[in-house]
Amino acid sequence: MSVTAGRAGSETAERAGSETAERAAPDAETACGPRWLDPSEAAAWRAYINGSQRLLGTLNRELTAAHGLSLDDYRILVELSESPGGVLRMSELADGIVSSRSRLTHQVRRLEDTDHVRRQECPDDGRGVLAVITPHGRSVLERIAPFHLESVRRHFVDHLSPAEQQVLADVFSRVDAAIAGS
Repeated sequence: MSVTAGRAGSETAERAGSETAERAAPDAETACGPRWLDPSEAAAWRAYINGSQRLLGTLNRELTAAHGLSLDDYRILVELSESPGGVLRMSELADGIVSSRSRLTHQVRRLEDTDHVRRQECPDDGRGVLAVITPHGRSVLERIAPFHLESVRRHFVDHLSPAEQQVLADVFSRVDAAIAGS
C-alpha cells in the first residue's frame, strides 16, 4: 500500500505525473488508523531519505577510498578533537555522534588498533571510561579534513543557498531535539 493511500475502501491516492491526491482526514472513525502522508509530505520524506542516504554513502565511500577512514570514524575524531583536551567520556562521545554505546566501543577499539584514539579509566569515576584522541589521530584528522570538507561542499553545501542552509539547520535541529527528548 502506498504511503499516501487513504483509509480502507478509498481509492489509491497516488496518481501518475503531477496530479495531486487528497489525504483522508482523521475523523472519529479513523482516529486510531494510520495518518497517511499526503503527496507533499511523501515527496519531502522520500527526498530526505534518498538524498541523505546517497549523500552519507558517497561521503563514506570517498573518505574510505582516499584515506582508509570511515565517515563514522572521522566523526569520532572530530568530536574528540573539538572537546577540551581531546577527551570525552565514552557515554558523552556516543551521545555526540548519535551512536549506541556498544557500537561506539567497537569503533573505538578499531581506532585504538590504528593509534588514532586511546581509552583510559576516568580518574573521577573508576567505572567510567574516557576516549582520548592521540597525537597521531589529530595529525590524521588535520591531514584529511580538507579532503572531507571539500567533498561535503561539492556534494551538499554548494547545492544550497544560505537561506536553505539555515532552514535545514533549523528543521533538523528541531527534529533531533524532538526525538532526543522523547
